[in-house]
Amino acid sequence: MHPRKKWLGEEAALKQGKIKKGAFNPVIRIIRRKEEVGPLSRCHTSHPPKGYCSREEETIAAISTPLGVSGIGIVRVSGPLAEPIAHRLFRPKSEPFQLISHHFNYGEIVDPHKGGAIDEVLLVLMKAPRTYTREDILEIHCHGGYFNLQKVLELVLSEGARMAHPGEFTKRAFLNGRIDLTQAEAVIDLINAKTMESLEIANQQLRGDFFRELNSLKEGMIEKLVSVEALLDFPEEEIEPASLSEAKHSFEKMIKKLEEWIGTYEEGRVFREGISCAIVGKTNVGKSSLLNVLLKRERAIVTPIPGTTRDIIEEILNLNGIPVRLIDTAGLRKATDTIEQEGVKRAKGRVAESDFILLMVDRSRPIDIDDEEIFEEVKAKKKVVVMNKKDLPSRVSIEEMKDRFRDDPIVSISALKNCGIKELKEAIYELLIRRKVRPSPEYLIIANVRHKRALDRVKESLSNTLRGLEQGYPLEFIAFELRSALEGLGEVAGETTSEEVLNRIFEQFCVGK
Repeated sequence: MHPRKKWLGEEAALKQGKIKKGAFNPVIRIIRRKEEVGPLSRCHTSHPPKGYCSREEETIAAISTPLGVSGIGIVRVSGPLAEPIAHRLFRPKSEPFQLISHHFNYGEIVDPHKGGAIDEVLLVLMKAPRTYTREDILEIHCHGGYFNLQKVLELVLSEGARMAHPGEFTKRAFLNGRIDLTQAEAVIDLINAKTMESLEIANQQLRGDFFRELNSLKEGMIEKLVSVEALLDFPEEEIEPASLSEAKHSFEKMIKKLEEWIGTYEEGRVFREGISCAIVGKTNVGKSSLLNVLLKRERAIVTPIPGTTRDIIEEILNLNGIPVRLIDTAGLRKATDTIEQEGVKRAKGRVAESDFILLMVDRSRPIDIDDEEIFEEVKAKKKVVVMNKKDLPSRVSIEEMKDRFRDDPIVSISALKNCGIKELKEAIYELLIRRKVRPSPEYLIIANVRHKRALDRVKESLSNTLRGLEQGYPLEFIAFELRSALEGLGEVAGETTSEEVLNRIFEQFCVGK
């Protein structure tokens, strides 16, 4: 936890020359305070729920590795019973034995009731506070396998631990002050990352880059709030014009910084969450062939028979760091049987749900009524128009398609000959990423909608503060808006986040993390 900042008292400020006797500068860091205000805290202390913050509370346990056949599986335990459970269940292979923190020990897990060995394991006890949760943690590294791990977990639970809730280990790390809420959210993003770019965005938060930026911004706001409250304590003092100008400039810089962060959200969301893309067109225009060539493998069945694709096929394409969920749909036409009718119905539903589409046209044939109906159905969608079969004589001109789709990029390809695919990928990327932002250690990207909404509120409060200064609003108004902005920053880091929101965040985790 960061130490809270100590603000100068009036007498000390006078002695150190920070203020002049009989006058108060509204933009210096001081002065008299009715309460202590500090930087963002990594420990969520406003409303700790029962059973989480104290090391005297319950001990939790879970399997922290994916279930299935594997070389190693890990049972994790956190809480005051971790060490007693280790002594109760572990039988070392060599004597004398001493359980030293952060050292692996080779031996067996035994059933204390029946006396038999369950598995040959490596066991490590990590004593608080140098642990993930800042509680005592026990990890039992067993052989992988469902029944083996379940048996070890059952023995742990029989010794007084309870089953952990989803994300409870990380929640304890947050509540015990080891990480802030943005870092806790980064853990699940790290686990779910599908590209190197989404991994880097998660690592930005996990390293605490975002937290440090938030803390720097908050300290600047506190500095101004202290000065405003000092003027409220001494209403006879006047605000000097130079001080007022400096305060306005500071708020303008803060607002600009917030706008920069908020402006990265759309691109950040695309990198973090990915985006869905339906491949749309009538039968036999080459939708499945395009899916295969983009994935560089034969994922969909391709035949000259119309209506071959009946069900939805989905695959992830890593497009320059963007996880694009490609959706191959049934050809849109008047179906000839019940199965195809259902396929067309599903296709239309996925088209409506997708973030954008690849609208495929067979350029070797004239535009017909089926094409026209599809064009009308998808006219409002964000799209790239793909003119396929450029290896054949063209019956549809580029100029005609540009007249129809003035606001959409148009690319000619041959899925069969793997021609024009690079240009198609570039067109898709241009459509999705307007400003060419790339996550890097030097460039902070906001990718979480919760963060974005909270920062929007902070920006609104600071804009109100600036407008209040410019238009001479009462200082009580300025102080209120500044406190609202500070509360918004605290919400991002988890200081003022409701228990309901916290539960929603940690429920996204798997059990054992």
